Amino acid sequence: MTALVIPCAHCAGLNRIPADRLADGPRCGRCKSAVLIGAPFELSQASFANQVKGDLPLLVDVWASWCGPCRSFAPIFEQAAAQLKGRCRLAKLDSEANPQLSTQLGIRSIPSLILFKNGREVACQSGALPLPQLLAWLKQQGV
Repeated sequence: MTALVIPCAHCAGLNRIPADRLADGPRCGRCKSAVLIGAPFELSQASFANQVKGDLPLLVDVWASWCGPCRSFAPIFEQAAAQLKGRCRLAKLDSEANPQLSTQLGIRSIPSLILFKNGREVACQSGALPLPQLLAWLKQQGV
């Protein structure tokens, strides 16, 4: 039985979960919240290092509240999170609240999408995408 390491969306605590139990609604050993949620969670400078460690891919939407395309992309990102639950975790990074992390990630325009696998950036996409294109892009990346 293969166990996956998955960071909690709420406290960033690392959890070891059997792969065949992902659909059972696993709870975090630290905070007792659901580990896998069907919605994007907030990413910050403090939680970033633990969140990228997981065995499930992490898709980060870098956005800002003043950005019109970012606001219009938000519902699409939420729909993708619901469809990808258990296969990919989706997080939102506010570039205004986390300028140091945005700089570290090399963000030049928003919205930007960054896909991480096993702690490494594997793909980046600038601009908002319609849901079918977002899902197709992720499929090309092996998600």
